[in-house]
Amino acid sequence: MSDENSNWLLVNHLDCDGDAVLTSIQQAGASDEFIVNNLTSNEPSGKTHAPWFLGLHDGQVILFDPEHKTVSLEAKMPTDAFPAYSYTDPNTNRIWFMNDGDKETGNDPLNCGDQGSTVTIFEKGTSDNPPKHIKTLCVGRGHHVTTFIAPSGKFPDLPNVAYVSNLLDGSICVVDNDENSANFLTILHTINLLQADKEKDSSTTIPNNAFPHGKQFSEETGKIYSLNNGYGNVDVINPANNEIESRITLKGCSNLLLTKDGKYMVGKGADRKSDPDHVIGRLAVVDATAQKVLKEYSIPDFYPSVYRFSPDGQKLYVTSAATGKGNQKENLNIDSVYVYDASKLPELNLLKIENCGQADCGRRPIAFPTSNNNKLTFIPNPTDGSLSILDSTDDSVISTIKIADKGGKEFNFSLYESSIYGA
Repeated sequence: MSDENSNWLLVNHLDCDGDAVLTSIQQAGASDEFIVNNLTSNEPSGKTHAPWFLGLHDGQVILFDPEHKTVSLEAKMPTDAFPAYSYTDPNTNRIWFMNDGDKETGNDPLNCGDQGSTVTIFEKGTSDNPPKHIKTLCVGRGHHVTTFIAPSGKFPDLPNVAYVSNLLDGSICVVDNDENSANFLTILHTINLLQADKEKDSSTTIPNNAFPHGKQFSEETGKIYSLNNGYGNVDVINPANNEIESRITLKGCSNLLLTKDGKYMVGKGADRKSDPDHVIGRLAVVDATAQKVLKEYSIPDFYPSVYRFSPDGQKLYVTSAATGKGNQKENLNIDSVYVYDASKLPELNLLKIENCGQADCGRRPIAFPTSNNNKLTFIPNPTDGSLSILDSTDDSVISTIKIADKGGKEFNFSLYESSIYGA
């Protein structure tokens, strides 16, 4: 599966027992061969606070010093560099990097003390100008999901803001994202997601047990949909006034994915309680306008790790990974990607189960070239230290590329490069 117009650059970060391995992959012109370049220095940074790895800029590794707030371009990446995950603002040249804080408290002591963790915003730079740090903003505690809102043709009066959810606080910070505003990149409002009837005490404050993870904005409805993992429902939020207007019951799901037309959402999750010997994967299709679940699908011995729609929205790719313990884990399929027909939603029909490599870990992401000419799908195999490349015409593996001498537990694609999108 070759294309003479191939112009994508795939940058991979694999954590191999605490040592980072960074590689870039490109297609060799019109051939079906792929060029792998190792960008790892094999030495740690030697700094008290490990640098963040942001991406590549003109072939150089972008590193951010979280203590001094400086950006540097290096030939190689130190092995202790932290791969911060990011969200690209679709309306600007800015990219937002997330810091979940430490594992115990969810705080970033360096920047926020015990008052939360950070979102750090950068200008991506051009061929003539390097990336630029704009601001490090303290938000709430724990894992963050960021969603961008801006005026559109159907909803011209919407504010230009970013919604940042805070997993351990049970809240969403509304950040001014209008560069012409006096309040640019400041927190305008914090939405408390608490539902008192689902709490064990009568508290009405933050933190609470909402545990938001999975948030989408639909340009079809003009609403924000925020999944509360702790409560088993979705808040429907009006961005015009930040009010929760209604809720959709959606139990057993840990994330939300929006269709390209904004009409449907797909939730994913896993049932580890019903059967001590088997994990049951779950997909649920939600009508965004009607605000109800239309279809639910169970997948035995399958943990749906990461899912993404193809660039044209016609297929849904769901990767396998590991969860559970004992017989549940032993019976799991951890070497496949499931491909569904998404062209007839709310129906999801399984088209193919394609075997790739092993993912004996919790997360296996997916990436696609943004060019319509590149009909490829990238599926990493963290346990094998390799990457499978699929021909998305028939979803068969056309190449498996070794990217590390040993396997790892945590794999991330760098989405700084505009030629790739995914998770």
